[in-house]
Amino acid sequence: MNAIISASELASDLAGGNPPVLLDVRWQLTLAKAAGEPAFDGRAEYAAGHLPGAVYVDLDRELASAPGPAGRHPLPDLAEFGAAMRRSGVTVGRPVVVYDGGQGWAAARAWWLLRWTGHPDVRVLDGGLAAWQGELSTHEPTPPEGDFRPVPGPTGLLDADGAAALARSGLLLDARAAERYRGDVEPIDRIGGHIPGAVSAPTHENVGPDGRFLPAAQLRDHFKALGAADGTAVGVYCGSGVSAAHEALALAVAGIPAELYVGSWSEWSSDPSRPVAVGPDPQ
Repeated sequence: MNAIISASELASDLAGGNPPVLLDVRWQLTLAKAAGEPAFDGRAEYAAGHLPGAVYVDLDRELASAPGPAGRHPLPDLAEFGAAMRRSGVTVGRPVVVYDGGQGWAAARAWWLLRWTGHPDVRVLDGGLAAWQGELSTHEPTPPEGDFRPVPGPTGLLDADGAAALARSGLLLDARAAERYRGDVEPIDRIGGHIPGAVSAPTHENVGPDGRFLPAAQLRDHFKALGAADGTAVGVYCGSGVSAAHEALALAVAGIPAELYVGSWSEWSSDPSRPVAVGPDPQ
């Protein structure tokens, strides 16, 4: 099953006999704002217009737990995550389609969490809300309670030690912007740089100008050029486990399985005892 769905395919599925549950996960990474400048409000964006029938999911509150030593977006408490998904109508027997404002990071985080915890049919709307050609709604639905109960998968998740080991034995991709990987700038975390051995692979390289993913064959060639040869174990990380989920999604489109280090650089860099590499080279 493809991990993404086009807007035309989604319109067709919504008109079918088993329409997908729609989750709107609009979210945006916000840095320090100038005085008086409003922060991004995903719920307000949702209220102003969303796909008909879509339910809003708050990334910071429902797809992550509170920031702390485990990073800025640690895994959510799975009981609370499951309750949030059931409130949103998520059911094992119905497909789920998630979307955001177009960047794809937040939708990918929801996709990864649902897939990792056992939902069999989750896809991301390729290109996000901007790709949708149909009407939008301001009605906030109250879906019937779903039955999804998350069960963590045996694979797919890396901790700090696992990420460090994979950087030595396989391929660990850093999904952040290249200047953060090199350590030229670090606008959020304690220190700049990257996990020693990790390879720079910014998420923007996975999409075209319209924000949609590159064709699967092109993505496959891209990741193979970075070292994702057949049989190579692949892992991904970013700043806090959000844009890395988008990288994992791109890898899934390419047919390459990957594990996600959710704590990512925000966890790694918070511990002064962990090594830090700087510059354009992995080591």
